[in-house]
Amino acid sequence: MRVLMLSWEWPPNMVGGLGKHVVELLPELVDEDVEVHLVTPRLKGDIHDDAIIAAATGAPAANGSHFYRVDPFPYQAGNFYTNTVQTNVMLEAACQQIVDQKGPFDLIHAHDWLVAFAAIAVKHSRRLPLLATIHATEMGRNQGHLGEEMQRDIHMAEWRLVYESWRTIACSQYMAWEVRTYFDAPAAKIDVIPNGVDPRPFDRLTGQDLRWFRNSLATPHQKIVFYVGRLVWEKGLQVLVDAAPQIVSIYPDVRFIVAGGGDFRFELQRRAEERGVGGWFFFPGRISDDDRDRLYKVADCAVFPSLYEPFGIVALEAMAAGCPVVVSDTGGLSEVVTLHENGLKVHPNDPGSLAWGILHTLVHPDWSRTRAARARHDVDTLYTWERIAKMTKASYERVVSAARAGDWAYRTGPIQDASDDDEPVTPLG
Repeated sequence: MRVLMLSWEWPPNMVGGLGKHVVELLPELVDEDVEVHLVTPRLKGDIHDDAIIAAATGAPAANGSHFYRVDPFPYQAGNFYTNTVQTNVMLEAACQQIVDQKGPFDLIHAHDWLVAFAAIAVKHSRRLPLLATIHATEMGRNQGHLGEEMQRDIHMAEWRLVYESWRTIACSQYMAWEVRTYFDAPAAKIDVIPNGVDPRPFDRLTGQDLRWFRNSLATPHQKIVFYVGRLVWEKGLQVLVDAAPQIVSIYPDVRFIVAGGGDFRFELQRRAEERGVGGWFFFPGRISDDDRDRLYKVADCAVFPSLYEPFGIVALEAMAAGCPVVVSDTGGLSEVVTLHENGLKVHPNDPGSLAWGILHTLVHPDWSRTRAARARHDVDTLYTWERIAKMTKASYERVVSAARAGDWAYRTGPIQDASDDDEPVTPLG
């Protein structure tokens, strides 16, 4: 199986769950004997192209899997949508060259609308079936409303990607519902494949004395409530700030550590000061992966109060680290966490409900540890990247089988229309 994959995110250009998904999935696909050629824009840093590393050996993939960085469109003068479309021109040209030099391929795998324009163009020019993973939707992020022109443009790009795909992968049943509802996609066209987590970084910390680290962030008597991720409105951190006065009135020995980048941090700081709880909060900004892993190990509660969450890989990370979780009962988080079994779920956008969940976790540490142990069992059985790679390969095989059974011929050169004196047909898109 040979796959031409396109992803906007790849280290060091990592923004959210999309990039983490691709980084963790590819080595496991290689171990499943899938040869992946990943094309990604060179948006941060001048890092060379290189072989993809296999998960089992930690060495370059023996099957020739490789990633390629493509310089973005040289003149970035528009908004984010326009610049993305222009960079897709460069991605398409690179893909055409890769097909010529490294092909043939069995299919194209596109991750989200950001690479849709290039993926769709190569699909038609090379007669290769296209599979898409939809990691989130613009309609979902904006609670069903598209008030700005760029939001509508992104929504239409997502719609077209789903329309052009032979199959669509969604990371949760909730996301599958969005794909069906917002893009009129048939249910039979959607494969639900969850995200995963690699527990090894947390396992390496087990047994280490991390008191020095914990004491640098809180007093020995304080409980740590931890959030890490993007600091944006949809992640619901304003709800956490609004819940804090109730929490500290009952359990004052608590320290809220809210880590992540984004200008929304300053709004959250202002909000905390206004509510009289500024002294209980610490906003360190972006933190290293090592510090994130240590915080998961020393925290007493990891909280993810999202208003919109297609899946929530950060919740899986906390579960892998053995940290009790409190999440909003929304989106993919609802499917990962089972109330009172492997975590606590609270009503979204409800400070009182969130306060209950955090207080319950802090006041009953024995129950919290029991839930955390069950959560780790779920991580080890349901959310391994090895399992997810096998499911993804099965989706590839369904696409390839259907394409070969139909009237789509696999080609490595431009489309030729034999019914019109072999005159080349101009690709549309």
